[in-house]
Amino acid sequence: MHMALKVAVSGASGYVGGEVLRVFSEHPDVEFGALTAHSSAGDRLGVHQPHLRLLAEREIVETSVETLAGHDVVVLALPHGTSGAIAAQLPPETLVLDCGADHRLSSADAWAEYYGGDHSGTWPYGMPEPHHADGPSARRAGGSQARRGARLQRHRRDPWPPARRGRRSR
Repeated sequence: MHMALKVAVSGASGYVGGEVLRVFSEHPDVEFGALTAHSSAGDRLGVHQPHLRLLAEREIVETSVETLAGHDVVVLALPHGTSGAIAAQLPPETLVLDCGADHRLSSADAWAEYYGGDHSGTWPYGMPEPHHADGPSARRAGGSQARRGARLQRHRRDPWPPARRGRRSR
């Protein structure tokens, strides 16, 4: 028996959050939990993501650690500099994908130069893969390539939907 992964998306009203929701919604083993945002809290998701018809009536709630805790996967699709504090408070067993820059750079000096503020540390860039020091057991992935993690490739039965097979890039 397959158990669904309970996924929370923080920043669900934004572009990256919408893309994560679109990709995850095609996965047969995903169940959406909390959909959060800051200024859009209280709105229906369909106001911001009208293309996500099956989720359109879901209410966006305020982003908080308490709301995100308890999910198998938490996707942080937040502005740069805001996800580090949230991620640090989530339980260590939670798989966290940070789509922003908070965990992308390995140098605190580079972080200060490009973004300012405190550096949140470095996570494997993209989906944890065998070539990373933490290997496939890593529970955190950072940087814009974490969006690739939204596909949950190692859990997906067929990474190429029938409509995409054989289609050439232009």
